[in-house]
Amino acid sequence: MQSDEDALGTAMLDFQRGGLRGDAIHRDGGETWPAFVEENYFGDHGSWLAAHDEERALHESLSGPLLDVGCGAGGHSAYYQERFETVAFDVSPNAVRAARERGVEDVRVLDMFEVGDAFPRGRFSSALVNGTQLGLAGSLPGVSAFLADLARVTTDDAVALVDSYDPTHIDGETAAEFGGYRPDPREGVCRRTFHVEYHRETESASRERLVGPTLSFVLFSPARLRDACVGTPWRVADVVRREVYYTAKLVRE
Repeated sequence: MQSDEDALGTAMLDFQRGGLRGDAIHRDGGETWPAFVEENYFGDHGSWLAAHDEERALHESLSGPLLDVGCGAGGHSAYYQERFETVAFDVSPNAVRAARERGVEDVRVLDMFEVGDAFPRGRFSSALVNGTQLGLAGSLPGVSAFLADLARVTTDDAVALVDSYDPTHIDGETAAEFGGYRPDPREGVCRRTFHVEYHRETESASRERLVGPTLSFVLFSPARLRDACVGTPWRVADVVRREVYYTAKLVRE
């Protein structure tokens, strides 16, 4: 990834170093909405868990060694590394820099779709795939393929937490407020597409516009996630909903 593509990671790094130097937004054509860098990547994970009992119960099933997939600025990793061994990675070099400066000890640059070859077999007892990143697999077969790769680097009794938005809970009004929404004729499936732009002030007080790559997510209901687990070592053991968003606990079979 070239630096001019790393719009979101650069925004994270700027925030870590003192604050955003401009506006970070999501864009889909003429539609824009805030990227919520502080809210999404710099909140206190412990405080969030304390305020969300059902999600806390899921997160308490995580154990070390933990793999934090697509760690962003490292908020989850910073919390969990105080409790057990945690290894984090992100595809964004600047997000990884931000995580290191935040104090994450074991963090590296890696594409999540290379995870199966990046670590020894059975290396991790649990995995966290947060931020609807599983949807970057692009299709339900892609989700299955990623879960199979994740199984290679986790133990036979591993737990994984994944999340998504449930298309069966997105109606016409919700879709209008859901940035980048794309309908799909299949039950329990839709898509979301956008890119991140960061309009920042440089050291020389000029303005630059960083444009990240287009991100295309497949979103799926818990039922379709169960379908995607078929043929992999995973099954859906629990689901916690929060309006249209949900977190699912996967366990190895």
